[in-house]
Amino acid sequence: MLLVIDIGNTNIVFGVFDDEKLVNHWRLSTVLNKTVDEYAILLSSLIYFEKIKLSDIESAIISCVVPPLLIPFEILCRRYISIKPIIVEPGIKTGMPIQYDNPQEVGADRIVNAVAGYEKHKKSLIIVDFGTATTFDYISPKGDYMGGAIAPGMLISLEALFERASKLPRVELIRPKNIIGKNTVNAMQAGITYGYVSLVDGIVNKIKEEVRTNPHVIATGGFANLIFEDSNTLDEVDEFLTLKGLKILYDKNKDFHKFK
Repeated sequence: MLLVIDIGNTNIVFGVFDDEKLVNHWRLSTVLNKTVDEYAILLSSLIYFEKIKLSDIESAIISCVVPPLLIPFEILCRRYISIKPIIVEPGIKTGMPIQYDNPQEVGADRIVNAVAGYEKHKKSLIIVDFGTATTFDYISPKGDYMGGAIAPGMLISLEALFERASKLPRVELIRPKNIIGKNTVNAMQAGITYGYVSLVDGIVNKIKEEVRTNPHVIATGGFANLIFEDSNTLDEVDEFLTLKGLKILYDKNKDFHKFK
């Protein structure tokens, strides 16, 4: 079995593949001061409900945009699973040219998503990832990663309102029924939700104007479904895009990697 781990600024997502099948996936809050042993206990407990033991894991691949957590998760794999994980980092075989001024600046998750999206559609793409930041990535018709745009994430924006405006409360991020809120909570929810719909559609349309290739638009990340219903530019939601991309990158690199 293959363990895939996507370490983001807000969440850590685990998935287990049995051959080509994603057996299950789990999402945990990213906590910098958790120990290797604590994360190992959590992972072991989660996979136990699928009747999987850590000893059943034969290989692993990690994507990480939180540098302080990379080494702890490498240690977790070595200490508790007795394997050396593949790390998504410069030098890994992706099959995708990175047309960026400094390719090492591109977040690992953005490359993983790009690889997964192009593997599925084999055409020009825009991938919108609703994470801690909202990222927009463009992949050319021949499969080159061309770059994109980065905006503050929805939760960051909502937290900024709470932290910087003394009379505004902390609210749950849900889609209100109406754009005209009748109370402060609904007004904040409407502003963030519908504001981001316009932000997403605006940026996607500007990218389309610039590239002129009629790209397919994929949404992924925790808040993709929240935006999808009202967006005029998103073509599909793929909540497992990153996990699928990690599996693809594992397949591209497994023959060149020593797991023990």
